[in-house]
Amino acid sequence: MKLLKDLQFVCLDTELTGLDPDADRVMEIAVARFTLCDILDSWETLIDPEHPISEGAQKVHHISVEMIQGKPKIAEVLPHLSELLKGQWIVGHAINFDLQMLQKEAERSQFALLVPPDRVIDTLRLARHYGDSPNNSLETLAKHFNVEIGKTHRAMDDVMMNISVFRHLVHRFKTLKDIQKVLDHPIQMKYMPLGKYKGRLFSEIPLTYLKWAVTMEFDQDLLYSIKLELKKRKKGGGFSQVTNPFSQL
Repeated sequence: MKLLKDLQFVCLDTELTGLDPDADRVMEIAVARFTLCDILDSWETLIDPEHPISEGAQKVHHISVEMIQGKPKIAEVLPHLSELLKGQWIVGHAINFDLQMLQKEAERSQFALLVPPDRVIDTLRLARHYGDSPNNSLETLAKHFNVEIGKTHRAMDDVMMNISVFRHLVHRFKTLKDIQKVLDHPIQMKYMPLGKYKGRLFSEIPLTYLKWAVTMEFDQDLLYSIKLELKKRKKGGGFSQVTNPFSQL
């Protein structure tokens, strides 16, 4: 099996009009082909989404209506994107959401964009396995690893930042098989990544909140981590500390 240092990868990022996969649209795509040592080539394009840009999205990426006027429609760029991704190992942060958005766009355009799920490497999940960053946002990870942070929060900025973070996260792995062994199973997380207890150790979260959270449609890693903590409490480990109102005084 080839070593990671001998392989090529593609990093992908998108900017969107909003976060609803059914209603919102892709308005920027950036792709870079790279190795653990070099950036081999890159491609980026703005896209006319033919859809309003939400205020929240515009505050993040600062892409205005004026900037996308006259830019290609998504159907025009999908064939080239498909060629760039074909046969590649695709790296990205929470990459499945980007791919979901692109797949929705492809379906609307009646274009067959197929990305095999077994050729995707999610740096968010790798960061959860790494476990030593205060949280797993791409920007926080970049700060943690002393990686330069892009100034504009545009797609190519995030791609380059993501590549640098990926190189740090895979430092402990030698082959793709080593990475796949980690990503093929749920990952136990150290900290709650969202909600009112965001950033807190699972052992510090009240039992009532955990019992509510385990019924939500969270991703497999978060649900797995919640269930492990509940199982631990059931056995008595850490229960008195969390239920004692004076434990943190």
